[in-house]
Amino acid sequence: DADHPSNAGKLCSKGSTLHLTMTPAAQSGRARFPEIRTARGNKRERVHWDTALDFVADRFAACIAEHGPDSVAFYVSGQLLTEDYYVFNKLAKGLIGTANIDTNSRLCMSSAVTGYMKTLGVDAPPNCYEDIDHAECLFIAGSNAAFAHPVLFRRIEAAREKNAALKVIVVDPRRTDTARFADLHLAILPGTDVALFHGMLHVMLWEKRVDERYIAAHTEGFDALRDLVRDYPPQTAAEICGIRSEDLVTAARWFAGSAATLSLYCQGLNQSTSGTAKNASLINLHLATGHIGRAGAGPFSLTGQPNAMGGREVGGLATSLAAHRDLADPVHRAEVEKLWGVERVPSKPGLTAVEIFDALKRGQVKMVWIACTNPAQSLPDLPNVAAGLEAAELVVLQDAYANTETAAFADVLFPATSWGEKDGTVTNSERRISRVRAAVPKPFEARHDWEIVCDFAKRLEKSCQVRHLDDGAAPRNVVPDTTSPTSMFLFETPEAIWNEHREMTRGRDLDITGLTYEILDARGPQHWPFPEGAKTGKQRLYEDGVFPTPSGRARFFSERHRAVAEPVDARFPFGLTTGRMRDQWHGLSRTGSVASLFGHVGEPRLGMNAGDMARRGIRAGELVRVDSRRGALHVIAESDEAMRSGQVYLPMHWGKRYLGGAHSAGVNTVTSPAYDPISRQPELKHAAVKVVAATLPWRLVAFAEVAALETLDRLQALQAEVAFASAVLIGRESEGILFRAAGESAPPPEWLETLDALLGLDAEDVLRYEDTRRGHARRIRIQGDRLRGVRLSGDAGTIASGEWLREWLVGGQGIEQIRRLLLAPSSQAPSGFVAAGRVVCQCFGVNERDIVSTASQCTGSAAERLQGLQSRLQCGTNCGSCVPELKALVEKCAAQAGRMVA
Repeated sequence: DADHPSNAGKLCSKGSTLHLTMTPAAQSGRARFPEIRTARGNKRERVHWDTALDFVADRFAACIAEHGPDSVAFYVSGQLLTEDYYVFNKLAKGLIGTANIDTNSRLCMSSAVTGYMKTLGVDAPPNCYEDIDHAECLFIAGSNAAFAHPVLFRRIEAAREKNAALKVIVVDPRRTDTARFADLHLAILPGTDVALFHGMLHVMLWEKRVDERYIAAHTEGFDALRDLVRDYPPQTAAEICGIRSEDLVTAARWFAGSAATLSLYCQGLNQSTSGTAKNASLINLHLATGHIGRAGAGPFSLTGQPNAMGGREVGGLATSLAAHRDLADPVHRAEVEKLWGVERVPSKPGLTAVEIFDALKRGQVKMVWIACTNPAQSLPDLPNVAAGLEAAELVVLQDAYANTETAAFADVLFPATSWGEKDGTVTNSERRISRVRAAVPKPFEARHDWEIVCDFAKRLEKSCQVRHLDDGAAPRNVVPDTTSPTSMFLFETPEAIWNEHREMTRGRDLDITGLTYEILDARGPQHWPFPEGAKTGKQRLYEDGVFPTPSGRARFFSERHRAVAEPVDARFPFGLTTGRMRDQWHGLSRTGSVASLFGHVGEPRLGMNAGDMARRGIRAGELVRVDSRRGALHVIAESDEAMRSGQVYLPMHWGKRYLGGAHSAGVNTVTSPAYDPISRQPELKHAAVKVVAATLPWRLVAFAEVAALETLDRLQALQAEVAFASAVLIGRESEGILFRAAGESAPPPEWLETLDALLGLDAEDVLRYEDTRRGHARRIRIQGDRLRGVRLSGDAGTIASGEWLREWLVGGQGIEQIRRLLLAPSSQAPSGFVAAGRVVCQCFGVNERDIVSTASQCTGSAAERLQGLQSRLQCGTNCGSCVPELKALVEKCAAQAGRMVA
C-alpha cells in the first residue's frame, strides 16, 4: 500500500516473499484441524472442534476447582491482533481471575515499557517515524536496524542523503551493517550501556550542554542523578565500556549539541538484567538536553514484533491491566471490574514468561495455554523450558503451525489463522493503529484466535462459576453454574471486541474512544491518543512538557551501572550474544518454509573473531562445541569481522528443527534465564560460554533435491542418535535439504538407511562407495546430467568435498566435468570453479561472487560503482534490504583497486 504512512508500500525481503509461504508445499506444516492426545507418549488424534473445546474447558474447570485460578497460565504472542489479545486478557483476568497471562513481548519489549514508565509516566513512545526526516543526530543503540527493521533503515538512508549534516551514532558491541553506516561506532562491551549514558551525561554537565530551563520546568529528580554521574567521568566510563574516551566525549557533544536528536533502540538495551536502567538512562539524556516533544527529537523504542504495542494497550501482560492501568491500584481495578462486570480482578502481578515455565516444572502451575508463539525455541535455558512442559498436566497449543518445537509437547492443538487470513487491528512502534484485513480465506479447519478464545470462554462459563476472592485467599470456589448469567464473551465480530476495548481506554493516556473501524477504513492508520471528538490522533507526545505522572513532570532515573548477570571467567571465557538474520523471522515457522530465504545465511554458524579462532586452533568451517552453565550445543564456526576478541555471535532463530542433536534444543539451550528485576525481561543478549573444537570423529553431510519441508520434519527423528545435527532448506528454482550430523561413532546402519530413504539415496541406480573397515561411505544420485543427491559420511576428510559438491547441485551445472570426482574424497573443486557464496540480493537472487566480479569491473567512486553494479545486476533496486552489504562489498572492491594502482 503506497499510501500507508508507516512504510509507503515498501517491503523487506521477508514481506516481499510472503506469498511463497502460501504455496501447497509451504503449507504442509500448517495446523489443519483440532487434535488431542489423552495420554503422554501417544500421538495426537484428529477430533471435532466441539470435542476439543469441551475437553479443554472440562480440564481447566476441574484444575481451577481443585487448585485455584493461579494453577493455570496463558503464554501468548506479540503477533496476535489487538482483538485476539483483548479476549485472552479478559479470559484470564476477568473470567478465571488469574494474572498468569504473559506474552513473548516479555522477551523483546518489556524493558522499553518499564523504561518509559519509570521516566515519562506511562508506556507511550513519544515519537513518530517522520521524526527521522527532521533529526540532526540519530543515536541508534542496541539495534541492527539494517537487518531487524530494514524498511525503517531505508528511511534512515534517505534522510542522510537529504541532509549531509546528519550525524549518526551507533552503539553496538558488533560492527554490524548498521554500525558500518555510522559516523561514530561505539563498540561497547556487552551490558555497559548504563555506564556509557552516565559518562555522556557527565560530559554534558561538565561542558554545560544540558538544558537547565527544561530540567527546571518539566522534570524532577535531577539532583540525585547529577550526584550519581559524578562517578562516571569519561575516562572511567570509557574504561568500563571498552572504548576510547575521546569517542564517548564526541558522542556526548553530538547528542547534546544537535538541533534535534532522535534515539532509536531495541534488543541490545531491552534483553538485559539492566534493561530498565539502560532504557531509562538513555531517556535521561533526552530529558537533560530537552530533546523530546518536538520534531526530530525524542527516545523512540523500536518494537520487536508486529503488535507488541497492541498487546500492551489491552493489558495483555502479567504485570498490567487494560489501558495502561496498574494491578496494584484499587481505583484502576475497580474501573476494570465495573467495565467487565466482575467482582474481582487480580491485584498482584502474575507469572511472567520465564517464571511460567519454572512454575510448571515445580508443579505450582498445572496447565498452560500457549498461543501463536514457540517457547520451546525462543525462551532462554531450553532444558528448563522442556522440563516445565513435560511436567505440565495439560499443554494447549493454539497455532497456525503444527511442526514447531513446542508442538511436540502439546496435548491439545487448536489450528489458528495466520497473517493475511485475519481481520482486526494492530499498533506499530509509533502508536499508529492499522486495520488488518483478510487477503485469503481461512485454510483447512483453522479458526481465528479470538473465535477460539470466546468459544472456550463460553464453555467455561457454563461449566463453572468462578467466585473471585481477594488475592492471597484460599483457592477460589468453582461450582456448577445454575444461573446461566449473560456471557462476558458475546462477540460476533472483531469490531465488537474493538468497541469494548475502545471504551476501556476512555479518559486514559491512550484514549481511542474517537477512533472507529469506519474511520480506519476511510482515512487509514491513525495515531493514538484519539479521544472522542478529536479530528485526528496525536503524532508526537509531550510537546507541552506535561507528562502523565502525579506531578506532571518527567522523572530522572538514577541507578548505577551493573555488570551482566553472568560475567566471563576462566572456565567460560567468551560472551555469547544473539541477534537477528536479515531474511528470517523469529522461529522460522513461516519464513523457514521458503528455501530461497536461506540464501543469505544458509545454516547455523557461530561468528568468532579471527584472532580467537587462530589462538584456539579453530578453522573456518570447523565444528565446535559451545558450553554454558546450562547445556551445550555443536555448531560450525566462521570468522566474523564484526566481532571483537572475547565475543561470539549466534542468530537467535535456530531452534531444534534446524540445530540440534541428542542433548541440544537449539541456540537457547545455552542462553541465560536471568532477568531484569523490574521488567522481568531475560538477558538473551549475553551468556558466558566456552568454545572448543568438537571431538566428534564421525561426520556426515548430505544434500538432495526433495520435498523440503516434509523431509525437514521427518529428519527430527534422527537427532536422538547423534551429538550434532543441523538441517536447512537449500535451492531457489528447485529446493531441497542440507543435513549435517556428527557423533562419537557412526549411528546404527538402520539410521543411515532411514536417512538415505528420506533423501532418495536408496535406489538401485544410486552410485555407491563403501569402506566398511574405516566407516567411510558415499551415495551419489544422478538424473540425466544433473547431480540430484549426495551423502558423504566418515571422518572430516571423507566429507571434505561436500562444500563444493553442494554448490554444484544447487547451481544446477551438468556433471561431465566432475564425474570422475564424485566418489573421490577431495576438498579441491574442479579447476576454474568459484563458489557463488551467499545470496546477497534476495529479490533477484544475486550472489556474492557475481557482485564482486561485476563491482570490480565498474569504475569511479564507491557511489558510482554501486550505481553501475545495480544497473547491471538489478541488486538492491527492489526492497533495498541488501544495500548496506552491497555498499560494503563495493567499497572493498574499490579499496582493492586502489591498492593495485598504488
